[in-house]
Amino acid sequence: MTADLAPSLAPFRVAHARGNHWGTTAKACLDQLGPLPPGANFGFLYATEPFAPNLSSLLTFLRETTRIEHWVGGVAPGLCVGGEEIRDEGAVAAMVGRLPPDQFRVFIGDAGDWSRRHFPCVGLVHGDPRDPDVPRAIVDLAAEAGFLAGGLMSAAGPAAQLAGIATDGGLAGVLLGSGIEVLTGMTQGCSPLGAIHTVTESWQGVVMALDGRPALQVLKEEVGELLARDLRRIAGYIHVGLPGDGDDGHDYQVRTLIGIDPNQGWIAIGDHVEEGGKLMFVRRDANAARMDMKRMLDGMKERLDGRSIRAGIYVSCTGRGEHMFGHQGAEPELLHEVLGDFPLIGFFANGEISRDHLYGFTGVLALLPEPRP
Repeated sequence: MTADLAPSLAPFRVAHARGNHWGTTAKACLDQLGPLPPGANFGFLYATEPFAPNLSSLLTFLRETTRIEHWVGGVAPGLCVGGEEIRDEGAVAAMVGRLPPDQFRVFIGDAGDWSRRHFPCVGLVHGDPRDPDVPRAIVDLAAEAGFLAGGLMSAAGPAAQLAGIATDGGLAGVLLGSGIEVLTGMTQGCSPLGAIHTVTESWQGVVMALDGRPALQVLKEEVGELLARDLRRIAGYIHVGLPGDGDDGHDYQVRTLIGIDPNQGWIAIGDHVEEGGKLMFVRRDANAARMDMKRMLDGMKERLDGRSIRAGIYVSCTGRGEHMFGHQGAEPELLHEVLGDFPLIGFFANGEISRDHLYGFTGVLALLPEPRP
């Protein structure tokens, strides 16, 4: 990249550090950032849960030392940055760069008229997992602004979202206007076991019947005889998938199977499914997850059409990473293997946001590519 290119074309810079004290860790992260990109005016800031009480202090420190005013991010169950997974120790990660000032808006809740004036937008958003209204807020914001990508932050401690200030409740983040190209992709961490079924009897989160048959009977048939003999073995392995309207089963929201009533033949899931709704059973599958992630990345590489990546944000489920793939750093390894070297920051979430849905066991990637010539 030559010096006469516009500052807005410069790649972002990313760094992270581990430590026991928020101040020394933030200083180490800042030192690793080195010289800021030309005209840097925006930053992503994430911290792990040991630093949850210090989110406002982290923001103040980085804002004052970098003179970058606009920051989004928050406290996450874990970080996925620099080829590492960091979950149970203090860590801070930051990524900074330049965005066209008239093409982004940091928001808490909604951005009002701004999103309508710049429609369609892409929202890089962070939600509060303790707020039961978040799924509805996702749908409403997507209808107002456009496409969303992000995840739910930490459920422990004080305010865990960052959008100019530390905050909690609902959604917060940044909207990128139609003048900024963003490429997005989502990869599933579960694979379907059988057909899509119709819920024929339900009450709130309890499904009594599928296709007119006891729900548990359908589940036993699809998991196979071995697992059906001891249903305790399906805990954490078998889940429920809720397909989107008119979908053929490739795009589905995973929900936890939270209970079984063997006497009534009922199952309980972590969501409400109305009678007439669709449901299928899925299983956690590391091999299928890796293949699906490779599929997503190959598609994004094709869409890049040879262009470099200025910045990337990756959101992965807390149940993925080492827990799914068997070793730390598997997901960033594959990201860079397919897409090459680029500034990447990421976090593990309590639920992943893509388009206008809240997912589970997925990975969501957003890329800021170099503009086309």
